[in-house]
Amino acid sequence: MQLDDFIEDFQRDEAAEKRRLAEEKSYEITDYLDEVEREFEQAVSGDSLFGATAPEIFVGRSSYPNVSTGVLSPVTDGDAADFATSGEWYRQGLGVSDVLQRRTGLLNSTRSANVDVRDVWDGFVGVQREVAIADHPVDVEVGLDSEPDIDLSLDDVGAPTGPRASAESADLAENPHVPRPVEKTLEDDDWQAEGAMAYLYRRGFDVYDINTILSAGALGRGRDRRLVPTRWSITAVDDTVGQYLRGGIRNASTISETEVHYNEYMGNRYWVVLTPGQWEFELVEMKAPDSVWNPAGEAYYLASAHEGYEGRTGYVEETAGAYYASRLGVLEHLHDRGRQAKCLVLREVTDEYWAPVGVWQVREGVRNAFEGQHGESETFREAITGVTEQLPVSLGALRRKSELVAGLQAKLSDF
Repeated sequence: MQLDDFIEDFQRDEAAEKRRLAEEKSYEITDYLDEVEREFEQAVSGDSLFGATAPEIFVGRSSYPNVSTGVLSPVTDGDAADFATSGEWYRQGLGVSDVLQRRTGLLNSTRSANVDVRDVWDGFVGVQREVAIADHPVDVEVGLDSEPDIDLSLDDVGAPTGPRASAESADLAENPHVPRPVEKTLEDDDWQAEGAMAYLYRRGFDVYDINTILSAGALGRGRDRRLVPTRWSITAVDDTVGQYLRGGIRNASTISETEVHYNEYMGNRYWVVLTPGQWEFELVEMKAPDSVWNPAGEAYYLASAHEGYEGRTGYVEETAGAYYASRLGVLEHLHDRGRQAKCLVLREVTDEYWAPVGVWQVREGVRNAFEGQHGESETFREAITGVTEQLPVSLGALRRKSELVAGLQAKLSDF
């Protein structure tokens, strides 16, 4: 499809967008926290909570190496697996409010623990690790020593966590089933975490599963196994799997023409431009003024990060976990095609994205940008010029922030 025809499909009705935004923001978290509190009172019997727990845990990063570690247990109605972060949330079309509602229904029962867990498979931490490596939700009984704190913790990398309560104990009510590939990684004390992650990915485990297993300290050399804070493990898995995929396309043929892909999810608009050449990647984020992401700004705030053919050696600061999540989506697509390309991802963060739900939505937004039709153009410049007409910033502003766009010859009209 020609680029002009492709872009015409995304012309927007601004009035309709404002109505959608008003409807989205009408679901304030406080509107249903009272109901959540009543559900917690019904689910907690004395000082115990019994129920199926989603195959997900939470490990904090404050006071490392003595961290807060928790088991996430749903106390509201619904299938326990639905509460765990996954690409299924995208396929179900969940919005910001839907995610916040699900996460407020998860009790984070926490205890303080040292991250060194190489031989720990009993007590609270042992139960947490068993939950993390199981392939389905596990029934547990948690002994609490405090009333739940009905609050919601928001993070731009991890999914929100719901109410918290200190736990005295946790006991399994059933024997979890552990997939054979996970058992294999646990049994091999000399297998480095990076290799184990790539192995699990090749065996069909998505990054969400691998993240949980890594966070529980169940990957890596036996003597080095540690609990990994959830925020860190999410980025570590995206980065490690991304490097593995990049290695698979280093000698691949390049794509033959410039392509423009588009997707929109939760008020985030993604333009993915692929153009012939050796692997190169850049993410540019544009955050709306007077939004929670740019509250004091009078213009869009731009952030970017870039890597060349050899990849990066240092952590990305400006775009943080969103960089690794979006890069993974692109690399999966190119790996499936057996091709390499230069890639520019443009992420516009609008007012519709009114609360952070984690970088999983960035990952899924980019992954699914490659579904359906895409636009084609003869040159990278033609693609960027066409896409910029749909952006809230000028080509000149984009050139000043983007290394890939900066390589285009400037014209006076760009400014």
